[in-house]
Amino acid sequence: MTETVRPGTAAPFLSTLRLTDFRNYGRLVLGLGPGAVVLVGDNGAGKTNLLEAVSFLSPGRGFRRAANEAVARRGSSGAWAVAATLEGADGETAIGTGLVEGDLGRARRVRVDGQDATAETLSRLLSVLWLTPAMDGLFTGPPGDRRRFLDRLVLAVDAGHAARVAAYERAMTERNRLLEQGAEARWLDAVETQLAETGVAVAAARREVVGCLERLAAAADGADFPVAVLALAGEIDDDLAARPATAVEDGLRAALRAGRARDRAAGRTLDGPHRSDLLVSHREKAMPAALSSTGEQKALLIGLVLAHAELVAALTGRTPLLLLDEVAAHLDARRRGGLFARLSRLGAQVFMTGTDATLFELVGEPAQRFTVAAGTVVPA
Repeated sequence: MTETVRPGTAAPFLSTLRLTDFRNYGRLVLGLGPGAVVLVGDNGAGKTNLLEAVSFLSPGRGFRRAANEAVARRGSSGAWAVAATLEGADGETAIGTGLVEGDLGRARRVRVDGQDATAETLSRLLSVLWLTPAMDGLFTGPPGDRRRFLDRLVLAVDAGHAARVAAYERAMTERNRLLEQGAEARWLDAVETQLAETGVAVAAARREVVGCLERLAAAADGADFPVAVLALAGEIDDDLAARPATAVEDGLRAALRAGRARDRAAGRTLDGPHRSDLLVSHREKAMPAALSSTGEQKALLIGLVLAHAELVAALTGRTPLLLLDEVAAHLDARRRGGLFARLSRLGAQVFMTGTDATLFELVGEPAQRFTVAAGTVVPA
């Protein structure tokens, strides 16, 4: 069932979603409209798989960080596809991604209006943000999880961020290899120059987005969800707060040169933004998120994701698409009502999943409700 696009609808949305041999879906064609898309079904029915498919319409490996071969339906050839019709300010755009049989073991393909494209092209057309149960341990988990989370936040407003992060990681891998091989200083000088340039660019982009979120949070009332206070912890981050980026680059390059013997012994590079951490605290209680209760951590995370969605809309002029997996399961009625009201104000197309349809009774219009069972999706 495809709803008619209403005049004046500003937020981009997927009007059609097609899956081929993706997870437990052999063939699925789903007509969609703007607003809320509620997916209800038993555990294991395929609700999260459907959201994961949509997450592949953005750069990266989807919200499960799965390998390309891992998402193909069991018993299939290994090829799979996710395709959609995107309705936006410029009209309809056909977007899609996947693997064909000859691509197994390679990067997935991206197509836009029938032409080969890059994942960065997708991010310029559509911002996809998500919140999943796997993120519930974000504040108590390792710093790497929070860095990846922050980089996704940056990518939603800066399509070039993924390329910067990838360039930095390639340079770091190359430096580690050269150190292990005992390469000449001139080779290390060259790769450390690249490492410093890309590393400071990555750190500066993170710092800018954290600053924007801080300013947005300062205006929030925190009535439904506690306000998260953010800070970056790392030598590069501290340096950027005190000096121009060019001076920070020089400092990082000097630190890398001075630390060669230490890093060779450690087997890894010990200076750079890959050592930074995102610190989150509860503003009202002045308490680190890691020390807050489980319920408060969930509420902090939801509030942070909602604030980021509002930031994306403000900075890019394009409301993001939201994927909220099991988001209402541990919220009381007041917070569920606050969540749905805030989503309605945002105006985004938002996919929500749950096992209990009554949790979504307060979802406003427009809304579509589907029942998911064993790889089938039908209107509820």
